[in-house]
Amino acid sequence: MLKVGVQLYSVRDVMDGQVAEKLQEIKDMGYDGVEFAGMYGMKPEELRDLCKKIGLEPISAHVPYFDMVKDPEGVLEQYRILGCKFVAVPYLTEECRPGQPGFAQVVENVKMLGKIAKEKGMTLLYHNHDFEFVKVEDGSYALDYLYNNVSADLLQTELDTCWVRVGGEDPAAYVRKYTGRAPIVHLKDYTGSKSEHMYELIGIAGDEKKEVVKNTFEFRPCGAGVQDIPGIVKAAEEAGAGWVIVEQDNPSMGLSSMASVRSAREYLKSIGC
Repeated sequence: MLKVGVQLYSVRDVMDGQVAEKLQEIKDMGYDGVEFAGMYGMKPEELRDLCKKIGLEPISAHVPYFDMVKDPEGVLEQYRILGCKFVAVPYLTEECRPGQPGFAQVVENVKMLGKIAKEKGMTLLYHNHDFEFVKVEDGSYALDYLYNNVSADLLQTELDTCWVRVGGEDPAAYVRKYTGRAPIVHLKDYTGSKSEHMYELIGIAGDEKKEVVKNTFEFRPCGAGVQDIPGIVKAAEEAGAGWVIVEQDNPSMGLSSMASVRSAREYLKSIGC
């Protein structure tokens, strides 16, 4: 049976200074584990012990790509101490994306990071957005190119099902495509359509002179948007995933960030997850 976690980036606005309280609230909501996005100024040993005390599994962490490349041994060691089984490349800045000169180096760096993670008893993941759904020289999507060129023992998938759909593919089908290579699946719901302002909603700075077009694209709690969450959950089970992780980059519908992840957990319980 799938375990359910939450990406703590979803509640980043309430974590500083009250990590223990918020992790306890997350446990009380019914989450089994958490995926980190930073350590909130705490030592990895402190976070590890706090998770153990509360009863949350420190599943994985999103770690900035350039931080890992700059000091792969040191950075990955911190997450090994924390107890993470997985570490994910969470996002690529524009110069590193498919179609840019830096993408070829990303592929090589991912191999390097995957080897070091493996040596430390962890598995490297890649967390996609929609910009990987462009065709590269061999006619495949850049996301598939990455997985085709880095062996599965060094890199597993962390498919973000919101961005898969925004990228033009069926999320459930894409999860099944990576059966046996999909240990963690991100559940993210939304409404609206692709917009030039999408990345401003995930905390990526845009042109401040542009006015954000509201309601064009909006993240929603699981079950409150356009995604077929039951179908994605079923696909994750069939693909052999161990975890589904709730992520909502920005709250909406008048809900706070904590209320949003609570709503998502209640919905998932209602569908037997």
